[in-house]
Amino acid sequence: MMKSKADEEDYWNSSKCNAFTFDDEDDDFSRLKEQAVNSIRQLVEEDNDEDDVEKVSWSGEPVGSISWSVRETAASNKRTDREPAFPKIHTDMATITKSTSGYSLSSLFKAFNDSSVRLYSPELRKPKSEFKDYISDWSPEETVQRIQQGKVVSLEKFRSLQDKLLLLDFAVSAHDGNVITAVLIYLKRTLCKDVLFRELESRQTALRHFIHYLTETRDQLLLLELLGALGRMEDMSLLQYKEHLSITDENKRRDFLKGCLRLPFSPEDLAHVQDHYTLLERQIIIEATDGQAERGGKVEIFQKFPRKASILNMPLVTTLYYCCFYHYTESEGTYSSPANIRQTFRISEKQYFVTALAARAKLKAWFDVDTLFTSRNWLGFTRKKSPLSFQRVVDILQKNSAPTQVLQEYVGLVDDADLRISLAQKHKCHDIVINTYRDLKDRQLLLGYRGKVERGSAEERKINELLNNSQIRWKN
Repeated sequence: MMKSKADEEDYWNSSKCNAFTFDDEDDDFSRLKEQAVNSIRQLVEEDNDEDDVEKVSWSGEPVGSISWSVRETAASNKRTDREPAFPKIHTDMATITKSTSGYSLSSLFKAFNDSSVRLYSPELRKPKSEFKDYISDWSPEETVQRIQQGKVVSLEKFRSLQDKLLLLDFAVSAHDGNVITAVLIYLKRTLCKDVLFRELESRQTALRHFIHYLTETRDQLLLLELLGALGRMEDMSLLQYKEHLSITDENKRRDFLKGCLRLPFSPEDLAHVQDHYTLLERQIIIEATDGQAERGGKVEIFQKFPRKASILNMPLVTTLYYCCFYHYTESEGTYSSPANIRQTFRISEKQYFVTALAARAKLKAWFDVDTLFTSRNWLGFTRKKSPLSFQRVVDILQKNSAPTQVLQEYVGLVDDADLRISLAQKHKCHDIVINTYRDLKDRQLLLGYRGKVERGSAEERKINELLNNSQIRWKN
């Protein structure tokens, strides 16, 4: 079948493939590319509402500011020296095809997966609420809250006295000692002393924190000025007296204590400082004298019992014990006499008795121990008397390894019969047990105790004599 000329022309002019055009809206690839470009455009499109969002760089600086411009200029110069910001695109129309176009969607996704390609993100915007962190535009109350949260804040913006005091009041209201101390350190640095002391006087909580802070940092000079300005003279005197602890030389410490006697102490505290000065003065004299005697080797007690430590800066009771140990027999007129120390420092009878008993028992000076208990009445009769219970006396003697004969004498002075028997059995004072059972007229107890003593001993013979004594009326 022959075709007409018109049909042949339509056949040869028609084609199944469409020619390339830039306006081809039916092309699926072009539509996908356009959607991707539009999505990227939406990310960087600038919002017209400048009141709510302000454009800033990644460093937090407002875009367009002087610092931002300087930073961008420097960065641009560095990029120019290293490499171009974006690959150079050839504009020759003959070379632009779908497969080689730099703006194709496949090239875009390839760039995301290729680590060798450098990508430059656009500057994103931050809300002003976050930008507020950089300019420290906070009220005193907000500043205190941020300090409590552990965030970094600057207190330098609070320049007026009213703002500073308001900041301190909010810190006190927060009941946080760390915040109060932080604010006080700032006020200490920025306010004069007179103003700071005056304002702290009406804020007792802040004042206590400030005193504690100065004490911990050992700012003694400022602390003394503060206490003086507040009229707390006794506290100021005690604080100054406490400085003697840092003086190591005993002579300088003695002179310092002598100067402290002029400070406005209370009567009770002044008596304490006076005793401290007098005691140290005596210790210096005793130490020098005894040290020379010990080195000379002529004093027997220093040869038998060498001194183990210096007496300097020792407590009063230790000093008394030392003097009872080395200078017990000295006359009352000497500085090292125990009786002189007792009188000078108003030591009670009980304290003196315990100290002297322990010192003389340590030396095994049993005659001196016995003398401590001996007293005479107005008729001239002697009897043993103790400000301590005799049970305590027995314990002290036993700790110093007193012999049984010495212990037995004082165990027998215990008033309670049961306690006396218990102590006598504990320390093997058989005569005390036997005599107590005899006084109680308890034959059964005496028979039972006979089995506890050594057979054939003097104690057993004594028990037998008592059991055979017909003049004793036993109760059992």
